Amino acid sequence: MTGASSAGGRGGPRPARRRVGEALSAAIAPLAACSVALAGLTVWTASGAAGSPPRIAAGNGRVFLPYGNSRDTAAFFEVTNIGGGEDRLTKVTSPSDSVGRTILSRHESSGSGADTMRMTESVRVPAGATLAMSPFDVSVMTRMNSRWRAGEVVPFVLHFRHSAPVEVLAVVVRPGS
Repeated sequence: MTGASSAGGRGGPRPARRRVGEALSAAIAPLAACSVALAGLTVWTASGAAGSPPRIAAGNGRVFLPYGNSRDTAAFFEVTNIGGGEDRLTKVTSPSDSVGRTILSRHESSGSGADTMRMTESVRVPAGATLAMSPFDVSVMTRMNSRWRAGEVVPFVLHFRHSAPVEVLAVVVRPGS
């Protein structure tokens, strides 16, 4: 019995040490992989390669003077994203009482001469690019609540998915000018 108890006494601590050693060995590989990944991401971000958020600027606003008795018209802006990340123009509003409801729209050519205007929920503004709105692509459909004259200035606010709203002025112009 003495031999058995001494063998059992020596055998008890060894399996526990072995289990701890095996557990440490198993943990080293994932810990090393996470450390290498974290170091790589830190270097990538610190070097500027991770990109930057969108930075939006807007200008060259124009709004068409409606024909005849119509109150419906369109506004156009140049929206530039000088940041490193893409953004989306989600809506356009106006603080002016002279502007009614505004809707983002996209001109679509059917190829058979019957072009259409389609309302759109948002418009992509790629990183490092300019969205130049026009009657042949993207525009802001709006309704005037009071009569405008050519040369008047109308305020608008462009709203984006990621960037802060941008205030921009649009000059009332005659279509084709």
